[in-house]
Amino acid sequence: MKKKKAIGGSVISRVEEMETSFDKIVGIVRRLREDLDSFIGSGEEISKLEGYLSSGDWKKDFEADEAGLIPEGIKRGVLSEDGLYGLLEEIDSLRSMINTD
Repeated sequence: MKKKKAIGGSVISRVEEMETSFDKIVGIVRRLREDLDSFIGSGEEISKLEGYLSSGDWKKDFEADEAGLIPEGIKRGVLSEDGLYGLLEEIDSLRSMINTD
């Protein structure tokens, strides 16, 4: 029977280091895949937001908020002056990155 040759500590430490990187990237890729699937499947919601901004309703709602007509307890991040526009710009940028227009 042939005796196995011992390997040096540098091999072990390199394999352990690479295994740590491998595990980290596997997790990142898995989460990215799930998030991309969600993003790609959100087209209807994105279209609603685009339509809201372009229809004129956003401006009416913004003006109503500025006039104090929307009660304090109502969440209204969509009415921040740059929030919705900035989100839609970011969506366009992501679409360009993944070519899913």
